[in-house]
Amino acid sequence: MTGSAGFIGAAVSHALLDAGHEVVGLDNFNDYYPVALKEARHERLEARSGYAGTRGDVADYPLLSSLFRQHGIDRVCHLAAQAGVRYSLKNPFAYEQSNLAGYLNVLECCRHHGAQRLVYASSSSVYGGNTKVPFSETDPVDHPVSFYAATKKANELMAHAYTHLYGFQTVGLRFFTVYGPWGRPDMAYWLFSEAMLDGRPIKVFNHGDMLRDFTYIDDIVQGVLAALFTDGLDDYEVINLGNNQPEKLMEMIRILGDALGVEPRMEMLPMQPGDVPVTFADISRAQARLGFRPTTALAEGLGRFVEWFRTFR
Repeated sequence: MTGSAGFIGAAVSHALLDAGHEVVGLDNFNDYYPVALKEARHERLEARSGYAGTRGDVADYPLLSSLFRQHGIDRVCHLAAQAGVRYSLKNPFAYEQSNLAGYLNVLECCRHHGAQRLVYASSSSVYGGNTKVPFSETDPVDHPVSFYAATKKANELMAHAYTHLYGFQTVGLRFFTVYGPWGRPDMAYWLFSEAMLDGRPIKVFNHGDMLRDFTYIDDIVQGVLAALFTDGLDDYEVINLGNNQPEKLMEMIRILGDALGVEPRMEMLPMQPGDVPVTFADISRAQARLGFRPTTALAEGLGRFVEWFRTFR
Protein backbone atom coordinates (compact mmCIF):
# COMPACT_ATOMS: atom_id res chain seq x y z
CA MET A 1 0.00 0.00 0.00
CA THR A 2 1.73 3.15 -1.18
CA GLY A 3 0.40 6.32 0.40
CA SER A 4 -0.53 4.33 3.49
CA ALA A 5 -0.58 7.42 5.73
CA GLY A 6 -2.85 9.23 3.27
CA PHE A 7 -6.60 9.57 3.53
CA ILE A 8 -7.71 6.74 1.22
CA GLY A 9 -4.58 4.65 1.76
CA ALA A 10 -5.05 4.49 5.53
CA ALA A 11 -8.75 3.69 5.23
CA VAL A 12 -8.13 0.88 2.73
CA SER A 13 -5.28 -0.47 4.87
CA HIS A 14 -7.59 -0.76 7.88
CA ALA A 15 -10.18 -2.57 5.77
CA LEU A 16 -7.54 -5.00 4.46
CA LEU A 17 -6.33 -5.71 7.98
CA ASP A 18 -9.93 -6.23 9.12
CA ALA A 19 -10.23 -8.86 6.37
CA GLY A 20 -7.12 -10.70 7.58
CA HIS A 21 -4.61 -9.53 5.00
CA GLU A 22 -1.03 -8.52 5.72
CA VAL A 23 -0.31 -4.97 4.59
CA VAL A 24 3.08 -3.47 3.76
CA GLY A 25 2.72 0.31 3.91
CA LEU A 26 4.94 2.98 2.35
CA ASP A 27 4.55 6.73 2.79
CA ASN A 28 6.93 9.69 2.54
CA PHE A 29 4.98 11.90 5.01
CA ASN A 30 5.45 14.98 2.84
CA ASP A 31 4.28 18.35 4.12
CA TYR A 32 1.75 19.20 1.39
CA TYR A 33 -0.69 19.33 4.31
CA PRO A 34 0.07 19.08 8.07
CA VAL A 35 2.20 16.01 8.75
CA ALA A 36 0.59 15.58 12.18
CA LEU A 37 -2.55 14.21 10.51
CA LYS A 38 -0.51 11.66 8.55
CA GLU A 39 1.32 10.71 11.74
CA ALA A 40 -1.99 10.18 13.51
CA ARG A 41 -3.26 7.92 10.71
CA HIS A 42 0.04 6.03 10.70
CA GLU A 43 0.02 5.56 14.47
CA ARG A 44 -3.39 3.87 14.32
CA LEU A 45 -2.12 1.47 11.64
CA GLU A 46 1.13 0.73 13.48
CA ALA A 47 -0.88 -0.42 16.49
CA ARG A 48 -2.41 -3.25 14.45
CA SER A 49 -0.99 -6.70 13.87
CA GLY A 50 -0.37 -7.59 10.24
CA TYR A 51 0.82 -4.09 9.35
CA ALA A 52 4.41 -3.23 8.44
CA GLY A 53 4.95 0.46 7.73
CA THR A 54 7.99 2.05 6.08
CA ARG A 55 8.85 5.73 5.76
CA GLY A 56 10.11 6.34 2.27
CA ASP A 57 9.32 7.59 -1.20
CA VAL A 58 8.07 5.69 -4.25
CA ALA A 59 10.64 7.73 -6.19
CA ASP A 60 13.35 5.76 -4.31
CA TYR A 61 13.59 2.70 -6.56
CA PRO A 62 16.12 0.71 -4.46
CA LEU A 63 13.90 1.08 -1.38
CA LEU A 64 10.75 0.13 -3.26
CA SER A 65 12.41 -2.87 -4.87
CA SER A 66 13.74 -4.07 -1.50
CA LEU A 67 10.22 -4.02 -0.05
CA PHE A 68 8.94 -6.15 -2.93
CA ARG A 69 11.80 -8.64 -2.42
CA GLN A 70 11.53 -8.73 1.36
CA HIS A 71 7.78 -9.22 1.56
CA GLY A 72 6.93 -11.17 -1.60
CA ILE A 73 4.29 -8.64 -2.63
CA ASP A 74 1.26 -10.28 -4.24
CA ARG A 75 -0.95 -7.28 -5.01
CA VAL A 76 -0.19 -3.59 -5.09
CA CYS A 77 -2.52 -0.76 -4.17
CA HIS A 78 -0.73 2.36 -5.38
CA LEU A 79 -2.35 5.44 -3.86
CA ALA A 80 0.77 7.54 -3.25
CA ALA A 81 0.74 10.70 -5.34
CA GLN A 82 1.19 14.41 -5.11
CA ALA A 83 -2.43 15.48 -4.80
CA GLY A 84 -4.20 18.74 -5.57
CA VAL A 85 -5.19 20.49 -8.77
CA ARG A 86 -4.30 24.06 -7.74
CA TYR A 87 -0.95 23.12 -6.18
CA SER A 88 0.12 21.57 -9.50
CA LEU A 89 0.13 25.07 -10.96
CA LYS A 90 2.59 26.22 -8.29
CA ASN A 91 4.90 23.23 -7.93
CA PRO A 92 4.74 20.99 -11.01
CA PHE A 93 8.06 19.29 -10.25
CA ALA A 94 6.55 17.64 -7.16
CA TYR A 95 4.08 15.96 -9.52
CA GLU A 96 6.80 14.90 -11.93
CA GLN A 97 8.71 13.24 -9.07
CA SER A 98 5.82 11.44 -7.39
CA ASN A 99 3.16 10.94 -10.06
CA LEU A 100 5.46 10.09 -12.97
CA ALA A 101 8.89 8.91 -11.76
CA GLY A 102 7.47 7.26 -8.63
CA TYR A 103 4.67 5.62 -10.61
CA LEU A 104 7.18 4.24 -13.13
CA ASN A 105 9.10 2.69 -10.20
CA VAL A 106 5.93 0.94 -9.04
CA LEU A 107 5.33 -0.43 -12.54
CA GLU A 108 8.92 -1.66 -12.79
CA CYS A 109 8.70 -3.37 -9.39
CA CYS A 110 5.47 -5.09 -10.39
CA ARG A 111 7.17 -6.22 -13.59
CA HIS A 112 10.36 -7.55 -12.01
CA HIS A 113 8.93 -8.99 -8.78
CA GLY A 114 5.88 -10.82 -10.13
CA ALA A 115 3.00 -8.86 -8.59
CA GLN A 116 -0.24 -10.23 -10.00
CA ARG A 117 -2.34 -7.08 -9.95
CA LEU A 118 -1.73 -3.36 -9.63
CA VAL A 119 -4.63 -1.16 -8.51
CA TYR A 120 -3.76 2.52 -8.77
CA ALA A 121 -5.41 5.88 -8.20
CA SER A 122 -6.43 7.85 -11.23
CA SER A 123 -8.79 10.80 -10.88
CA SER A 124 -12.00 12.34 -12.16
CA SER A 125 -9.80 15.29 -13.14
CA VAL A 126 -8.77 13.40 -16.31
CA TYR A 127 -12.17 14.35 -17.78
CA GLY A 128 -11.01 17.98 -17.88
CA GLY A 129 -13.63 20.36 -19.17
CA ASN A 130 -15.86 17.67 -20.69
CA THR A 131 -19.41 18.98 -20.99
CA LYS A 132 -21.10 15.62 -21.55
CA VAL A 133 -22.38 14.22 -18.26
CA PRO A 134 -22.24 11.84 -16.59
CA PHE A 135 -18.55 11.17 -17.27
CA SER A 136 -18.04 7.72 -18.75
CA GLU A 137 -14.81 5.74 -19.09
CA THR A 138 -15.37 5.69 -22.86
CA ASP A 139 -15.35 9.52 -23.07
CA PRO A 140 -12.28 11.19 -24.62
CA VAL A 141 -9.85 12.41 -21.97
CA ASP A 142 -7.23 14.09 -24.13
CA HIS A 143 -7.65 17.66 -22.91
CA PRO A 144 -6.61 17.96 -19.23
CA VAL A 145 -6.97 21.43 -17.70
CA SER A 146 -4.32 20.97 -14.98
CA PHE A 147 -0.91 19.36 -14.80
CA TYR A 148 -2.20 17.10 -12.01
CA ALA A 149 -4.84 15.76 -14.41
CA ALA A 150 -2.20 15.27 -17.10
CA THR A 151 -0.10 13.11 -14.75
CA LYS A 152 -3.13 10.95 -13.92
CA LYS A 153 -3.92 10.43 -17.59
CA ALA A 154 -0.25 9.57 -18.11
CA ASN A 155 -0.56 6.93 -15.36
CA GLU A 156 -3.37 5.24 -17.27
CA LEU A 157 -1.34 5.21 -20.49
CA MET A 158 1.75 3.86 -18.72
CA ALA A 159 -0.34 1.10 -17.15
CA HIS A 160 -1.69 0.15 -20.56
CA ALA A 161 1.81 -0.12 -21.99
CA TYR A 162 3.06 -2.27 -19.10
CA THR A 163 0.03 -4.55 -19.18
CA HIS A 164 0.48 -5.00 -22.93
CA LEU A 165 4.23 -5.61 -22.69
CA TYR A 166 4.58 -7.62 -19.48
CA GLY A 167 1.20 -9.19 -18.84
CA PHE A 168 0.42 -8.18 -15.24
CA GLN A 169 -3.04 -6.84 -14.52
CA THR A 170 -3.67 -3.11 -13.94
CA VAL A 171 -6.84 -1.46 -12.62
CA GLY A 172 -7.05 2.34 -12.61
CA LEU A 173 -9.68 3.91 -10.38
CA ARG A 174 -10.94 7.38 -11.23
CA PHE A 175 -11.93 8.76 -7.82
CA PHE A 176 -14.61 11.45 -7.57
CA THR A 177 -14.29 14.00 -4.69
CA VAL A 178 -13.69 11.62 -1.80
CA TYR A 179 -14.60 12.95 1.65
CA GLY A 180 -15.12 11.79 5.23
CA PRO A 181 -13.41 11.38 8.63
CA TRP A 182 -9.59 11.45 8.54
CA GLY A 183 -9.84 13.29 5.23
CA ARG A 184 -7.58 15.84 3.55
CA PRO A 185 -7.24 19.38 4.96
CA ASP A 186 -6.86 20.86 1.47
CA MET A 187 -10.36 19.76 0.45
CA ALA A 188 -13.26 22.23 0.45
CA TYR A 189 -15.37 20.51 3.13
CA TRP A 190 -12.42 20.60 5.59
CA LEU A 191 -11.43 24.19 4.75
CA PHE A 192 -15.06 25.30 5.06
CA SER A 193 -15.50 23.55 8.42
CA GLU A 194 -12.33 25.10 9.81
CA ALA A 195 -13.29 28.58 8.64
CA MET A 196 -16.86 28.34 9.92
CA LEU A 197 -15.79 27.20 13.38
CA ASP A 198 -13.19 29.99 13.48
CA GLY A 199 -15.77 32.59 12.48
CA ARG A 200 -14.10 33.33 9.14
CA PRO A 201 -15.82 33.64 5.75
CA ILE A 202 -15.40 30.72 3.37
CA LYS A 203 -14.03 31.15 -0.15
CA VAL A 204 -16.63 30.01 -2.68
CA PHE A 205 -15.24 29.73 -6.20
CA ASN A 206 -17.17 30.26 -9.43
CA HIS A 207 -19.66 32.14 -7.24
CA GLY A 208 -20.97 28.80 -5.98
CA ASP A 209 -22.03 27.58 -9.42
CA MET A 210 -20.44 24.13 -9.18
CA LEU A 211 -21.57 20.52 -9.01
CA ARG A 212 -19.45 17.84 -7.34
CA ASP A 213 -19.96 14.09 -7.17
CA PHE A 214 -19.06 13.81 -3.46
CA THR A 215 -18.22 10.18 -2.61
CA TYR A 216 -17.96 8.98 0.99
CA ILE A 217 -14.77 7.24 2.07
CA ASP A 218 -16.45 3.98 3.17
CA ASP A 219 -18.01 3.58 -0.28
CA ILE A 220 -14.66 4.25 -1.94
CA VAL A 221 -12.95 1.66 0.29
CA GLN A 222 -15.40 -1.03 -0.81
CA GLY A 223 -14.68 -0.16 -4.44
CA VAL A 224 -10.92 -0.37 -3.93
CA LEU A 225 -11.20 -3.75 -2.18
CA ALA A 226 -13.32 -5.05 -5.05
CA ALA A 227 -10.72 -3.80 -7.55
CA LEU A 228 -8.01 -5.66 -5.64
CA PHE A 229 -9.76 -9.03 -5.35
CA THR A 230 -12.64 -9.38 -7.83
CA ASP A 231 -12.12 -12.22 -10.28
CA GLY A 232 -12.86 -11.94 -13.99
CA LEU A 233 -11.53 -8.43 -14.57
CA ASP A 234 -9.83 -7.61 -17.85
CA ASP A 235 -6.05 -7.37 -17.85
CA TYR A 236 -6.35 -3.59 -18.28
CA GLU A 237 -9.21 -1.74 -16.61
CA VAL A 238 -10.08 1.90 -15.93
CA ILE A 239 -13.13 2.36 -13.71
CA ASN A 240 -14.99 5.34 -12.24
CA LEU A 241 -15.63 5.30 -8.49
CA GLY A 242 -18.13 8.03 -7.66
CA ASN A 243 -21.48 8.52 -6.00
CA ASN A 244 -23.35 9.03 -9.31
CA GLN A 245 -25.22 11.90 -7.65
CA PRO A 246 -23.64 15.34 -8.10
CA GLU A 247 -24.54 17.93 -5.48
CA LYS A 248 -24.62 21.70 -5.79
CA LEU A 249 -21.73 23.33 -3.94
CA MET A 250 -24.16 25.70 -2.21
CA GLU A 251 -26.18 22.71 -0.96
CA MET A 252 -23.03 21.14 0.45
CA ILE A 253 -22.28 24.40 2.27
CA ARG A 254 -25.81 24.51 3.68
CA ILE A 255 -25.61 20.90 4.94
CA LEU A 256 -22.19 21.52 6.45
CA GLY A 257 -23.33 24.71 8.18
CA ASP A 258 -26.34 22.88 9.65
CA ALA A 259 -24.14 20.04 10.90
CA LEU A 260 -21.70 22.50 12.48
CA GLY A 261 -24.47 24.72 13.87
CA VAL A 262 -22.98 27.75 12.08
CA GLU A 263 -24.44 30.20 9.57
CA PRO A 264 -21.85 30.29 6.76
CA ARG A 265 -20.38 33.63 5.71
CA MET A 266 -19.23 33.48 2.10
CA GLU A 267 -16.71 35.29 -0.05
CA MET A 268 -17.78 34.75 -3.66
CA LEU A 269 -14.85 34.39 -6.05
CA PRO A 270 -14.34 33.57 -9.76
CA MET A 271 -13.39 30.13 -11.05
CA GLN A 272 -9.82 29.13 -10.28
CA PRO A 273 -7.41 27.96 -13.01
CA GLY A 274 -7.51 24.17 -13.34
CA ASP A 275 -10.96 23.82 -11.77
CA VAL A 276 -13.99 22.43 -13.58
CA PRO A 277 -17.65 23.34 -13.01
CA VAL A 278 -19.05 19.79 -12.86
CA THR A 279 -17.99 16.27 -11.88
CA PHE A 280 -20.50 13.45 -12.33
CA ALA A 281 -19.55 9.76 -12.47
CA ASP A 282 -21.21 7.18 -14.67
CA ILE A 283 -20.69 4.13 -12.44
CA SER A 284 -22.32 1.49 -14.62
CA ARG A 285 -18.94 -0.15 -15.27
CA ALA A 286 -18.08 -0.19 -11.56
CA GLN A 287 -21.48 -1.72 -10.83
CA ALA A 288 -21.04 -4.41 -13.49
CA ARG A 289 -17.35 -5.20 -12.90
CA LEU A 290 -16.98 -4.65 -9.16
CA GLY A 291 -20.50 -4.83 -7.73
CA PHE A 292 -19.94 -1.24 -6.59
CA ARG A 293 -22.95 0.30 -4.85
CA PRO A 294 -22.37 3.60 -3.02
CA THR A 295 -24.93 4.03 -0.24
CA THR A 296 -23.93 7.12 1.75
CA ALA A 297 -25.94 10.30 1.21
CA LEU A 298 -24.09 13.61 1.48
CA ALA A 299 -25.91 14.73 4.64
CA GLU A 300 -25.06 11.46 6.38
CA GLY A 301 -21.42 11.52 5.28
CA LEU A 302 -20.86 15.16 6.21
CA GLY A 303 -22.53 14.52 9.57
CA ARG A 304 -20.00 11.74 10.27
CA PHE A 305 -17.16 13.99 9.18
CA VAL A 306 -18.27 16.84 11.47
CA GLU A 307 -18.60 14.48 14.44
CA TRP A 308 -15.03 13.26 13.86
CA PHE A 309 -13.69 16.72 13.04
CA ARG A 310 -14.85 18.28 16.29
CA THR A 311 -13.01 15.59 18.26
CA PHE A 312 -9.86 15.64 16.14
CA ARG A 313 -9.71 19.43 16.11
